[in-house]
Amino acid sequence: MAVEKQAGPAAVVLAATAARRYYFDGASKSDIAGELGLSRFKVARLLDQALASGLVRIELHSPGTIDLDLSIALKTAYGLRHCVVIDSPEDDEALLRANLGRAAAELLTEIVEPHDVLGLAWARSLMAMRRALVELAPCAVVQLTGALSRPDVDESSIELVRDVARIAGGLAYYFYAPMIVADAMTAAALRAQPEIARAMRRFPDVTKAIVGVGAWRAGQSTVADAVSATERREIRDLGVRVEVCGVQLDAAGTVLTTPLTDRLIGIDATALRAIPDVIAIAYGAPKAEAVRATVRSGIVSSLVTHAAMASALLEPA
Repeated sequence: MAVEKQAGPAAVVLAATAARRYYFDGASKSDIAGELGLSRFKVARLLDQALASGLVRIELHSPGTIDLDLSIALKTAYGLRHCVVIDSPEDDEALLRANLGRAAAELLTEIVEPHDVLGLAWARSLMAMRRALVELAPCAVVQLTGALSRPDVDESSIELVRDVARIAGGLAYYFYAPMIVADAMTAAALRAQPEIARAMRRFPDVTKAIVGVGAWRAGQSTVADAVSATERREIRDLGVRVEVCGVQLDAAGTVLTTPLTDRLIGIDATALRAIPDVIAIAYGAPKAEAVRATVRSGIVSSLVTHAAMASALLEPA
């Protein structure tokens, strides 16, 4: 078996010269060929040899907290449109939520275009996003769900929509109504109210939306926490494992209709799935199966999450 001859010093210097001009200086292969008195194909071979020998190493590096390897792996594995995975301390939930909110705000600033219609659900992670958001292309902003109250959160979905619309300089479509009411008849009557109907008429126009993901367990979903323990258990017995904007899914991502469905004020599964790009902010590794089901459902097309969640999602199901 022939032993490959090691390149001599002149060849190494020639390859390094070509590589420096190409990778550092941005010179074209044709320009380098002219400078070195070589053919363009010889320059291409020199660059290939520089990579193969380790003379040149190409590394992806991101300033800040984005984990590029996990972002690319997760995006590829699930066919996501956008995927941002951050490297953030995960033992402090408030800090993690703030860092995810910042990453989501930066993504939104990048991808929202003039004349988009932006839909916003209610979640604590979206409140963190709003606090980090400083710039947004002109767009209308639509409230996707009624309000849910939590003892640890003073802000409402209405404030979220109004503040983001103010930053964008666009119209705000919001309404004063709870997300969950006592019965289907009350929900139908509320949906007919002019303010609520005005916002809901914009649902088919929404082009991008930001949502949270809740696992159907106490403490892991604002919707699950908003119903009684008995009702939460009964809905779980029907197969519900996830909720997104109140839309309930089983472990495979199939939309389920339960006694709660008709009592919700907000976007339904059909309208949510019709939005071209739905971005979920997901955190808490125990929610991994809920997030996996949400992506499988086809409702969510993009994801902002953290390293532990990404690693869990990349494990075999």
